[in-house]
Amino acid sequence: MPSAAEARTAAEASAGAEPAAPDAPAPQETPAAAPPAAELVRLDESDGTAQALGYRHDAAQVDASRYGRYQAGQKCSNCSLYQAESGDPGWGACSIFPGKLVNGEGWCSAYVPAA
Repeated sequence: MPSAAEARTAAEASAGAEPAAPDAPAPQETPAAAPPAAELVRLDESDGTAQALGYRHDAAQVDASRYGRYQAGQKCSNCSLYQAESGDPGWGACSIFPGKLVNGEGWCSAYVPAA
């Protein structure tokens, strides 16, 4: 049994019409964008990734003996991975913690000084 497209093409050919263009492929589903800042949740210090990276909401609470890279004055708000526009004052998105907000006064071992 011919497909609908083949039947349509055969009918048009017998009527002297130009054959119809083949059916276009179905559009591909695009990946979901990151949630808007209003949908982000505050990172919990007990989160597995947060613990692995030594994240603290308050940089003054960082165990400097365990995280030798930490230097006074380093905090999320002056890290290049921090995005301050969150709609939640004092908190911002961080590319290390997708879907979560980090405290601008916080710190983790992925800290990269902003240029």
